[in-house]
Amino acid sequence: MTTPTSITLNVVLEERVQRLAEARRRPVDWLIHEAIEQYVEREEKQEAFNQDTLRAWEDYQATGLYATADEVEEWLASWGTDNETSPPRCHK
Repeated sequence: MTTPTSITLNVVLEERVQRLAEARRRPVDWLIHEAIEQYVEREEKQEAFNQDTLRAWEDYQATGLYATADEVEEWLASWGTDNETSPPRCHK
């Protein structure tokens, strides 16, 4: 289901959208819908990352446990190799 909505674009942006829609051989409303959908997906991912970061910070503050960046990078670099290692142990 879709619902109509309206937005106001300045003349320059409206012309740019129109030119791009013509170049892509798509209707302007399709192009705007696609742009908004991609923006929302990107922002939702960013917000999820931000929330994960806050949870990790709160966990660190509560426990004091951590692994160094070098340890994590070394572990990640081993993924998919014959010498894949276990995750690094956390320090206090």
